[in-house]
Amino acid sequence: MRAIALAAVLTALTAAPAFAADPAEGEWFNQTATGKIRIGPCPSQAGKLCGAISWLKPPNDKALDSNNPDPKLKTRPIQGMPMLWGFKSSGPGKWTGGKIYDPNSGKTYDSKISVNPNGTLKVEGCISVICQAQTWKRAS
Repeated sequence: MRAIALAAVLTALTAAPAFAADPAEGEWFNQTATGKIRIGPCPSQAGKLCGAISWLKPPNDKALDSNNPDPKLKTRPIQGMPMLWGFKSSGPGKWTGGKIYDPNSGKTYDSKISVNPNGTLKVEGCISVICQAQTWKRAS
């Protein structure tokens, strides 16, 4: 009987995920719902959070990063490019110390993100101590 109970406990433990994803991870519609950003662990920095543009509403899905200050990047497609990087966790659903790139202006800003109690994502871009926020909705 003990062997059966032990086997059941071991099976339950190995079937459960080791870590739950942070609430900020997943796909999010930007404020105007013209694009989706996929947020998850950075490919080269597992402890940090990054995000890339995973979808753009047509006809913008063919848009290029023409406002980028780097001439070598002006011809890269916006869809698929990194938009958020380098965020460090400051608690569940709260990330600071990152950067956000705005392809409309070609500018990069200091940034922080946090999941609101209603399940939306607050995304802030900051210059010095002045921040401007957007609210993103989770894509289903």
